[in-house]
Amino acid sequence: MELIKEKVWIKDGRPVREALNDHGRDLTLAYQILKSHDHPSDPSVMHITFDSLTSHDITYVGIIQTARASGLKEFPVPYVLTNCHNTLCAVGGTINEDDHRFALSAAHKYGGIYVPPNMGVIHSYNREMMSGCGRMILGSDSHTRYGALGTMGVGEGGGELAKQLLKRTWDIQRPEVVLIYLVGEVKPGIGPHDVALALVEATYASGFVKNRVMEFAGPGIASLSQDFRNGVDVMTTETTCLSSIWETDETTREYFEVHGRPEAYQEMKIQEGACYDRAIIVDLNEIESMIALPMHPSLAMSIHDLQKNPKKILQEIQDNANRQLSGKAQMNLVEKVDEEGKIHVDQGVIAGCSGGTYENICAAASILKNGNTGNEQFRLSVYPDSMPVYRSLMENGAVTDLVDAGAVFREAFCGPCFGAGDTPANGELSIRHTTRNFPNREGSKPNEGQIAGVCLMDARSIAATAANKGILTAATDVVTDHQICPPMVFHHEIYDRRVYNGYGHPQPDFDLIYGPNIKDWPDQPSLQDHILLKIVSHIEDDVTTTDELIPSGETSSYRSNPLRLAEFTLSRRDPAYVPEAKKVAALSMDDLSDVLDAYRRAGVNVEGDRCNIASAIYARKPGDGSAREQAASCQRVLGGGANFAKEYATKRYRSNCINWGILPFVTEDERVLVTGAWVYVPDVAEHLKKDEPCTGYVLSKDTVQTVSLSLGALTQDEKQILLDGCLINYYKN
Repeated sequence: MELIKEKVWIKDGRPVREALNDHGRDLTLAYQILKSHDHPSDPSVMHITFDSLTSHDITYVGIIQTARASGLKEFPVPYVLTNCHNTLCAVGGTINEDDHRFALSAAHKYGGIYVPPNMGVIHSYNREMMSGCGRMILGSDSHTRYGALGTMGVGEGGGELAKQLLKRTWDIQRPEVVLIYLVGEVKPGIGPHDVALALVEATYASGFVKNRVMEFAGPGIASLSQDFRNGVDVMTTETTCLSSIWETDETTREYFEVHGRPEAYQEMKIQEGACYDRAIIVDLNEIESMIALPMHPSLAMSIHDLQKNPKKILQEIQDNANRQLSGKAQMNLVEKVDEEGKIHVDQGVIAGCSGGTYENICAAASILKNGNTGNEQFRLSVYPDSMPVYRSLMENGAVTDLVDAGAVFREAFCGPCFGAGDTPANGELSIRHTTRNFPNREGSKPNEGQIAGVCLMDARSIAATAANKGILTAATDVVTDHQICPPMVFHHEIYDRRVYNGYGHPQPDFDLIYGPNIKDWPDQPSLQDHILLKIVSHIEDDVTTTDELIPSGETSSYRSNPLRLAEFTLSRRDPAYVPEAKKVAALSMDDLSDVLDAYRRAGVNVEGDRCNIASAIYARKPGDGSAREQAASCQRVLGGGANFAKEYATKRYRSNCINWGILPFVTEDERVLVTGAWVYVPDVAEHLKKDEPCTGYVLSKDTVQTVSLSLGALTQDEKQILLDGCLINYYKN
């Protein structure tokens, strides 16, 4: 894999470093689509509207509640509400199903599309029913990626969907575009997760594609099935790119025809003279069976390389993980290696938008046909990504082959990907064809001493390991010929009979159905002239994920109750955060005489009038991972007023902070922003309006030091949202 950190142009269908023109970026597929959805008013900022929206049952209640508070009358574009995350209704009592009922009533009232629980995971339904060449889809889930179907998918926080529901735009700086040029053909046994993990490993740490659009082209695409392409594409999220788009061809046409939507297809090819800001040349022949080790998808290597020296490599990964866990739990990976150097795995899972596709499961069934997973500790669970896929797998015998071999076949459900299904036991090692293996992601609770090791692998290598009764095995060791998957028959009547499609037919008099856990957002204060912040958590991890800011899993059941969910903020990373943030939220200037006196003695006069008092956190690089807005809204409802960081891991998390009125400060002065320190930022509102850097006065142990602060690039709307205190206030005003 070759990374080219300079511009390339397309000449005779191939990338060259020869400058051909000055306007080639506009010839890229990405810019052709972006420009067709742009409402231009500023040459440096694009104002995008989307063809459709989508959310699942962790996010849609908050989005609809936000839009309702801001004047929502009807859904202006198709809005798909899927129920694929919180479908284990035993967790939290009735509240999960209460939210599903709320969504159905909202689909009636505002004209939405309601996909019942277990019918299809969010991204699979949108691939099957909503994608189309040249379209754009905005989703409140970070893995909103449909680029292989010619559709630019963007995952953002709920605030950005609320804006679209209110006929506003998604505003972004003109993004750079990175060409991903595929050549060659994958070996037998190689699957989409192998290619995806190799890409993530090559790009994540350096930020090579961060906030850029990845555009896939080249002769290697033709050798890949549509399911294979979709499986690679959905994992582009883990590179921290902004979006993705692919060339389309007859394979794409056939996909749309099979799914009853031939009109959604058009050929999309890279153009002569198109210019890309960077490029990656991927030789598919070189891709090996891959494994991403705990606790990040970018910690990837070939399975064969791991097997050469398993104890040494796992010791290094184990030590790194335990440093990250700060002694709250101890991961032991080395004990999984026996005296012969074989690695023993306890659990395998194939699931969700990346793993549960038709061809992945067919490939796993082919490897396990007439096999036996054994009756010891190892077990295998398989989750199809939609009911039409489930139906086809039953028809072609794949379900029978898997179940006969000892696998458990389950429903269309995203649970294993975020810790709400098939959670491994403490100390176990799990291999998964899902999207992430972050700490806390698979259900572990490190602060309670619970930790499991989770690795990402392709379904083919998981099946090969299962056939070997839990001994880690690369699929390339057992698959000698390219597997032929029976053509899928898409039974659209499954959706016709169960999915409610009210788009274009809102029923304004239809009453929303509320459960007792569905609560309105609490009022938030506007930004005053000055702000006085107390650092209540200081996190020095290289990256802080959204799953650490607000844990997934069973806590997500409370997502429709802002104050209840906020009780879990940082609970698995810094349990002291919530009580400390609450203490700050209860303070008035009268309570801070000692703080004000200390500032005064240092020559800093804190102007108590027109001054917010709020809590804040410092994290080096927060926000990797999920698009869930709760990672920011939970801080806000607990009285959070700002974050301090060296950089923000993703645009979507920074946007969430802005939409919830949290000032996204950037600074290099982490050493003074310790837990318990106060930070006074005078005239912060004026600096915000003028795009000026500002100075913070940090009080710690009766000593005041200054820090240089910046809020980064902000649009006029974003500035006003921060001044108003949150997106809801912005619309009210």
